[in-house]
Amino acid sequence: VQLQASGGGVVQTGDSMMLSCTTTGRTLSPDVVGWFRQAPGDEREFVATVSRRGTRKSYADSVKGRFSISRDFAKNQVNLQMNRLKLEDTAIYYCASRASIDGVYFTRASDYDNWGQGTQVTVSS
Repeated sequence: VQLQASGGGVVQTGDSMMLSCTTTGRTLSPDVVGWFRQAPGDEREFVATVSRRGTRKSYADSVKGRFSISRDFAKNQVNLQMNRLKLEDTAIYYCASRASIDGVYFTRASDYDNWGQGTQVTVSS
């Protein structure tokens, strides 16, 4: 399964941006989907995840209250709405998917089987 992340770009601090994750030829509906990010020199870190039904979500502390993950089943997309962006949000953002296990949150990159190519988000002052 090949995921595609899109929506990155250059914004200023305090701005908003929405990233989207989709796949072709297959529905994302059965999968848990997560967003991760990686800044230069850093390890890939967890950002947010959403359950297959879209009802259960988990966020990294660093983005809680600013970012929101959601599923758009009609468009076969998982979106990451990012508000009040900070300089430290600058990174390549990746979406990933895996099979769902009810009641389990997956927050480690190693938990996910399928990855997109990443989209660059740059926040400038």
